[in-house]
Amino acid sequence: MTDEIFHIKRNDTGPKFKVALNDGKGGGVNITGATSVRFHMGAKGAAAAVDAAATVVQDNPAIVEYAWAAANTANAGDFYAEIEVTLADGSIETFPNDREGWLVRITEDKA
Repeated sequence: MTDEIFHIKRNDTGPKFKVALNDGKGGGVNITGATSVRFHMGAKGAAAAVDAAATVVQDNPAIVEYAWAAANTANAGDFYAEIEVTLADGSIETFPNDREGWLVRITEDKA
């Protein structure tokens, strides 16, 4: 996923949210040895409603995914997602670091 909108229906748990972590210039980053990788998601201007562990698929260049819990998609609307990584040296980097976050659009289901 790059700058496009991630679409998911309300109450769905798939597909997983999967992203490549890039620096501000678009180059892949190395998160080998990271001690924590967290998925955050919330409405614009609000505190994160989701703060959960994400899974590292690949360290270098970094690819991370998040498996949805049903509660994460209970409310329809537009939300922003980010990945917070605590690196081996203790420093913290949040991705994407060149904009507010990845746009996640949760749409109403008909049931």
